[in-house]
Amino acid sequence: MAGIILASGSPRRKEILRSLGLDFEIIKPDINEAHFDDETPEKYCVRLAETKAHEISRTHKNSLVIAADTIVVIDENILGKPKDRGEAFNMLKILQDRQHEVLTGIAIARGENLSSGFERTFVKFRALTDNQISSYISTGESDDKAGGYAVQGKGALLIEHINGDYYNVVGFPVCKFGFMLEKFGYVLENLI
Repeated sequence: MAGIILASGSPRRKEILRSLGLDFEIIKPDINEAHFDDETPEKYCVRLAETKAHEISRTHKNSLVIAADTIVVIDENILGKPKDRGEAFNMLKILQDRQHEVLTGIAIARGENLSSGFERTFVKFRALTDNQISSYISTGESDDKAGGYAVQGKGALLIEHINGDYYNVVGFPVCKFGFMLEKFGYVLENLI
């Protein structure tokens, strides 16, 4: 069986896949991540994951290509990665003392075969002062993170509770991934 490729530059996804004992290489796709006006958040994150998987699979037809895209959604608005710390502050200000959704689109491709879907997790932030938000942003942890926070770091201090897959909030829904792998001949017993 040919190799496995992670179509992502995310250090968190890399760490999660390594913790599962998978041997893989990383090839970061270069795609347009623009959101279409008529696209629901669910369709958007799945489309991005599928596009990333297809982009790499085109030139690596025998490899198993894994791709994902994580977004934060509140009031039907998508919060991606903040462009700067000012935008991160605004995102966290919106999220504080409220519940939001974390959606991760995931796609696995080998040649023309594709399996895709998404995972949804609900996250409730505690009430935060502007000073607390600024202090968190000053750690640098909000940089390059959907919604401007990282659940696996100091961002855990911002979270009151999570309803759903914790790993989805990190950026890679492990259980859903396990089910999807079975469609490509990988069995859970061989991964454990």
